[in-house]
Amino acid sequence: MRRSVSGLPLTRKVVDRFVAGETTHDAVAAVRRLTAAGLSATVDHLGEETRDSAQAAATAKAYVALMDALREAGLRAEASVKLSAVGQAIDEKMALEHAREICAAAHAAGSMVTLDMEDHTTVDSTLEVLRALREDFPATGVAIQAYLHRTPGDLRDLAVEGSRVRLVKGAYREPASVAHQSRTDVDRAYVRCLRILMAGKGYPMVATHDDRIISITELLADRFGRTFGDYEYQMLYGIRTDRQEELAAAGHTVRVYVPYGDDWYGYFMRRLAERPANVAFFLRALGGK
Repeated sequence: MRRSVSGLPLTRKVVDRFVAGETTHDAVAAVRRLTAAGLSATVDHLGEETRDSAQAAATAKAYVALMDALREAGLRAEASVKLSAVGQAIDEKMALEHAREICAAAHAAGSMVTLDMEDHTTVDSTLEVLRALREDFPATGVAIQAYLHRTPGDLRDLAVEGSRVRLVKGAYREPASVAHQSRTDVDRAYVRCLRILMAGKGYPMVATHDDRIISITELLADRFGRTFGDYEYQMLYGIRTDRQEELAAAGHTVRVYVPYGDDWYGYFMRRLAERPANVAFFLRALGGK
């Protein structure tokens, strides 16, 4: 499947819609295009679940190189980091040190880091690393998954002054014992979690492409006295670009999640699994339409 997807010209175009490219140069070019369109960016060097310490170190160095390249280009973008890509499965301390290295590079570039959240077995470890990072880099953010049963409690702890939290629905297959299963239940959980964040004192980063969620966000912002700059929207690279630009034109901060790197296959397949419209787009490309 990977060879087919990457080798055929038509399907390669679909991959290029969702992934900025494989090199630092590609990522910088994507940030430049987004900046010119009035959008912000957060960049993810693709990779996860590494059990090779050399690969974990290489991923950290790739982020440092990216931050340096953005600074030299006069551009600014945040970094989104999966701790499993920098050694979490090998040793939590290793992951912390690599994440600290990335945070330092981002800080030097005038930017920040957000820790991505992975499957439910990594939540406690990720939050421990977050607490440690915030001692030196208090603006470090974290992604929290609304579909996990535990999430409301985590958000009450995180919705404090200066805390940056990206609220996502959740993309990993989880058992019913730890996560809501139906789309309706996940949507309802997302709204409950969003209310906690908007009522709190932190900085919500609302990761959604759903117009219903966007409307609810605006209602909650009004209810809790939030204005532009008190929260932001985050959307995926290549998905609903017209809506991204529309929200930005209205005065909202819209941050686009920009993935790049040669380990793109898993990310691409999750994007297809998350949204039926993405699958339809892919099938149309296969048919040459």
